[in-house]
Amino acid sequence: MTVTVDKPLPAGTGRAEITDRAKAERRLGLLLSAPAIVVMLLVTAYPLLNALYLSMFSYRLTAPDDRRFVWFGNYVTALTDGLFWQDVFTTFFVTAVTVGIELVLGFAFAMVMHRAIFMRRTVRTSILIPYGIVTVISAFAWRYAFDLNSGFVNGWLGLGDYAWFTGRWSSLSVIILSEVWKTTPFVSLLLLAGLAQVPRDLGEAATVDGATAWQRLWRVTIPNMKAAILVAVLFRTLDAWRIFDSIFVMTAGQNQTESLSFLTYRQTITRTAIGLGDAVGVLLFLSVVLIAAVFIKGFRVDLAQARGER
Repeated sequence: MTVTVDKPLPAGTGRAEITDRAKAERRLGLLLSAPAIVVMLLVTAYPLLNALYLSMFSYRLTAPDDRRFVWFGNYVTALTDGLFWQDVFTTFFVTAVTVGIELVLGFAFAMVMHRAIFMRRTVRTSILIPYGIVTVISAFAWRYAFDLNSGFVNGWLGLGDYAWFTGRWSSLSVIILSEVWKTTPFVSLLLLAGLAQVPRDLGEAATVDGATAWQRLWRVTIPNMKAAILVAVLFRTLDAWRIFDSIFVMTAGQNQTESLSFLTYRQTITRTAIGLGDAVGVLLFLSVVLIAAVFIKGFRVDLAQARGER
């Protein structure tokens, strides 16, 4: 019979303490972000609290005197409505597809900008041009490009009289293309900053050890830019989850292309159902907070740990 004896752990093998440098950086980060946080709270606190208050009422602008306190009745109505969950799926689908494509294309563009030797400024400027265009103008351009009468895409692709904006998936495809074209430069800019932080000597050492380009990418480059990838994915996910402009311009929510933001707009502005619209808006806000919390907690990247500290 074999007896296993648990040996005491040697000193120093437990959780390492946070270094003074890491503590100083955290304090500096809090001090630098504090003014922005205060301003954001002052600007957003009243609208948020007011929306939460109005969401407790059955209230329409067309009947201001007929306002009844219904507690969480509007939330129950929204969460038990199949249209709400259909819009949740549409929002999730658009977000997942756009962010996934933008991450791949943005990384490719970041590599091009990072390794460009000649005309580096021209290359970076040309790649970033779409991001400088207002979203509404970009959406109108894509709408006219795919329009059955005024568009030129069907002629280029040889599709004849194919109507892109009469079906759900074809409409969502155009919306996704417009979002990818518009915001991929933003992702590439964030990833370019991450590439600049990857130590060059690590790649050179891997090359000397015989690592292929693919191995250097997966085992050297990407692990050392996790923080930039997290920031890019988080920012774009939160932005895509609140998509409104492109859908409003291209389809106005028709053909089952309505997002959660558009549902909030339609209930509040079109149907003047202030209570129900604010309830959907609060649910949208809570979903954004939940997504941010999942990303930060589940994919947390400590910059001090990336340097070998704690």
